[in-house]
Amino acid sequence: MINWEPLVLSFKLAFITTLLLLALSVPLAYWLACTRTRIKPLIEALISLPLVLPPTVLGFYLLIAFSPAGAFGSWLDQWIGLRLVFSFEGLVLASVIYSLPFMVQPIQSGLSGISPSLAEAAHVLGKSKTTTLFKVLLPNIKPALLTGIVLTFAHTLGEFGVVLMIGGNIPGRTRVASIAIYNEVEALSYGTANKYSLVLLAVSFFILLIVYLVRGGYLFKSGWND
Repeated sequence: MINWEPLVLSFKLAFITTLLLLALSVPLAYWLACTRTRIKPLIEALISLPLVLPPTVLGFYLLIAFSPAGAFGSWLDQWIGLRLVFSFEGLVLASVIYSLPFMVQPIQSGLSGISPSLAEAAHVLGKSKTTTLFKVLLPNIKPALLTGIVLTFAHTLGEFGVVLMIGGNIPGRTRVASIAIYNEVEALSYGTANKYSLVLLAVSFFILLIVYLVRGGYLFKSGWND
């Protein structure tokens, strides 16, 4: 029997991270899709940085930033009573930063591909920008939203470098499934490592299969590909 605790922790981390990023990314992607500001390339480069940066590099700088020995970490510890290093809260914040482009980019791409006439018609009818976004634009980019949600969830589920740097390897608090697999391999317990890996493999495949079934119109034939 395997210890299910790391798997449960991984799914909990992926679920919370996905919810937070969905709430954060929709207004951010909407702004990026509409703005013509000159700093847009700079913002986009910063958001996309985790795509090309080695996870250990990002994890190292987050570890320095969140450490109680640093200015920001010390401020959080003294004024808010929040210590992010080697805690589940730190894992969540690091995962939000690390997975940000996987949610923002599909939503931004979906919003950029919508005809401007839709938003213009909503404005002519007296709808506010918020109402236009949630009642007109988002319903027309359901595949992009689904892609962002699935990519973010799956990417967070498989994180290793960042979670190891920020969370360490504390059972029940920060030891997620990817860390548990690494531990089992280090202990030459390939059978247990294989069981953890098979669970993640099966879940990841199932999630992607659902996405392609929905996007291909094999499920919910109306509403997703209009």
